[in-house]
Amino acid sequence: MINRILKNPIYKKYRTLLICLVDLFIVAISYFFAFYIASLNFILSEIKDVERGSVVEGFLLTMVAYLVSFLLFRIYKSLWKYTGPSEVIRIVSAVVVAVAMSLLTIPVLPIRGLEMRTIVVTGVFVILLMCNVRLGYRLLRRREMEGERTKNAVIIGAGDAGYILCKEIIQNHRFDANVVGFIDDARAGKIVYGKKVLADTEHMAEVIHKHEVTLAFIAIPSASKKDVRRIYDICKNLNLETKIMKQGDELLENPDAAVRYPVEDISIEDLLGRGEIHLDQQEIRSYITGKVVAVTGAGGSIGSELCRQIVKFHPKELVMIDINENSLYMLEQEFNRDRTHGRMDQSIQIDSYIASIRDRVAIDSIFAGKRPSVVYHAAAHKHVPLMETRPMEAVKNNVFGTNNVIKSCIKHQVERFIMISTDKAVNPTNVMGATKRMTEMILQANGNNGVTKMAAVRFGNVLGSNGSVIPIFKNQIKEGGPVTITDRNIIRYFMTIPEAAQLVLQAGFYADKGEIFVLDMGEPVKILDLAEKMIRLAGMEPYKDIDIVEIGLRPGEKMFEELRLDGEDTERTKNDLIFVNHVMGITKEEVEKKLEVLGKLLTENASHEDFRNTMLEIIKDKEIAKHTA
Repeated sequence: MINRILKNPIYKKYRTLLICLVDLFIVAISYFFAFYIASLNFILSEIKDVERGSVVEGFLLTMVAYLVSFLLFRIYKSLWKYTGPSEVIRIVSAVVVAVAMSLLTIPVLPIRGLEMRTIVVTGVFVILLMCNVRLGYRLLRRREMEGERTKNAVIIGAGDAGYILCKEIIQNHRFDANVVGFIDDARAGKIVYGKKVLADTEHMAEVIHKHEVTLAFIAIPSASKKDVRRIYDICKNLNLETKIMKQGDELLENPDAAVRYPVEDISIEDLLGRGEIHLDQQEIRSYITGKVVAVTGAGGSIGSELCRQIVKFHPKELVMIDINENSLYMLEQEFNRDRTHGRMDQSIQIDSYIASIRDRVAIDSIFAGKRPSVVYHAAAHKHVPLMETRPMEAVKNNVFGTNNVIKSCIKHQVERFIMISTDKAVNPTNVMGATKRMTEMILQANGNNGVTKMAAVRFGNVLGSNGSVIPIFKNQIKEGGPVTITDRNIIRYFMTIPEAAQLVLQAGFYADKGEIFVLDMGEPVKILDLAEKMIRLAGMEPYKDIDIVEIGLRPGEKMFEELRLDGEDTERTKNDLIFVNHVMGITKEEVEKKLEVLGKLLTENASHEDFRNTMLEIIKDKEIAKHTA
């Protein structure tokens, strides 16, 4: 019934007037009740002794006072379904002002219809009736909306986020969900927003069956990825459609807007990774705030996220360098929008430069002009199969390009240089991994330079980055399959893009003489399990709706990745999730000889096979005289 009234064109057109009339009607009823109680002392027969004119005058003056006060406080603008403490305060304030105006007229118009007792009691009645009418509307609307919904739901998490989500689900007609209660491991038996905490997660099966629940909302923003995985597995075993609250503190500011939705389907990123790393904000500010910071490969997945994280620490200037003009332009536009909408400090200068790290002159020119204090080096060719077919490009870009940046940093007295590496650099079996190992050797050979502090950060697979397995699987599922995996037993470590960027920021403070930092990656993930989970997240069954096909290892691909070399001395930093591999004994002379060998192959236009074999051998700590002969 309420929904029919709300959709009525007359109500929509005259809503403000109708609400104003309802409130004034409440004032009229309150006035006559107050007059009966305060002026007639509950004796109706005494009305014969009262002049009708004084009653009418008192009534009209009261109505005028309340009308003026309601207009002043814009009471008619309030949305009753959002009535809460703030709305009650506005009503009380408006009534107090109306009472004050009425009391000021007593010395001027001493009429029985406007006595002090009548005025005060009228105010009390108005407050009670207005609040109760709004509360009654909310309860009726809530009951009517719940009656129209077809899915019974539980909210997992009875904290602040659960309260906010429950309130939004009940008030928002776009949710086809009737909340029967909460599930929480620490608040069993409590009442939250009128809904009982029915059980903990380990004993929720009975609740699900008893109330015929088909939908679950996870509303625990602080939960670790491990806890989210555990809860998700429980929900899937109970055949529940499961959604997760992305931002527990975000309410619908405009109830008529269709663009806000506080929950989403669970994504694979919610189930993998380790969660955000705890950062020492002060340490990061100490070397970024107020400084000129440069990022190579700024348009890539890691580089762009690094830029987003860096501006949060208010550098003086951010210098973004990339050879890909489209991605760099789009990132620059993103920052322009952030600046326009007040999401970024207006004083931060953003500069974009199209340049290749292969071009030493171009890098020198940029560094000479901008004089960066910090350089993050994220530019690299990273796709294993592509580098197997064109190994010389991997050498030109990853090896000699990185050497250019390192030399330029030392030449222009950059304070810190932090390089992105990969777990594929450990005991590599492919050209890409070998080139990244070579860059680590170049870094460590130049680490003790007396000018620039240096460090590298090794990543596992980055979820959602360009060309990573996640978007590939998503596209294959979207197209109806099959999902292709190289081997049923292959395993990988995973982290999210924000995790990777945050690790780089923290490692920047620890950087000294070429150390290699590694994240505690947790347990590795079996790619077959990942594929099956993604298919289920898409609402389908593996091998039934979407097939999974094994296609064999790609050239240079390993069954599993390692995080450190056998000879590396590893210890934990004061950040529990970050380990440091100390510098190995690699001299500049040894590295220069290796670079000479690779340079000779480039000038001789050597075959792909020679490049690959030489690259894999040259990274070993062996005498390389035979290559230079």
